[in-house]
Amino acid sequence: MILLPASSDPSRCELAGTEVQHGGKENSDAGATVGHTVHAVCPGKKAGETVRTAIHDFEGDQTYSEKRGHNFAVNASFADVQPESYDALVIPGGRAPEYLRLNPQVIEIVRHFSQADKPIAAICHGAQVLAAANVLAGKSCSCYPAVSPDVGTAGGQYVEIPMDQAHVDGNLVTAPAWPAHPAWLAALLKVLGTKIAP
Repeated sequence: MILLPASSDPSRCELAGTEVQHGGKENSDAGATVGHTVHAVCPGKKAGETVRTAIHDFEGDQTYSEKRGHNFAVNASFADVQPESYDALVIPGGRAPEYLRLNPQVIEIVRHFSQADKPIAAICHGAQVLAAANVLAGKSCSCYPAVSPDVGTAGGQYVEIPMDQAHVDGNLVTAPAWPAHPAWLAALLKVLGTKIAP
């Protein structure tokens, strides 16, 4: 998950989250590049520890292929996360959501962001965490197509979009897979009110 710490200046708010997927490093680096403080966390991990990532790719098979990714360093301790101290939450895709949705603290963090109407960005299988937290009722979102039944079961409306596009419903920013990283991150930055100056 990637978390952005709270800021009194809404044009410089920050993200928090746990990235255990292809693009995790790129997503946290992107936030830092535009001036956000970014905390990358993972259940059971402390600042300075790493998590192994997987790279999903589309190579013409019925579904994605999976390869060993890189070791992603977390820069904050999951046990120390106080969701009220953060402005936004990024939920990774890939295999991480299968694991993340089983953690009660992750579910409580997601519910906090939803109930407080704070920005939440989820990509690919990240919708599994949103569904497990029961925060999709009455909302529309995109996700990897194989996860769409979870969205519907949780009371949400699945939106089918191209793999390189993002969908926004209020403060919920979603996308189907890693090819959408540019559009997804741009949509999140817009929701956050991030100003990028030359």
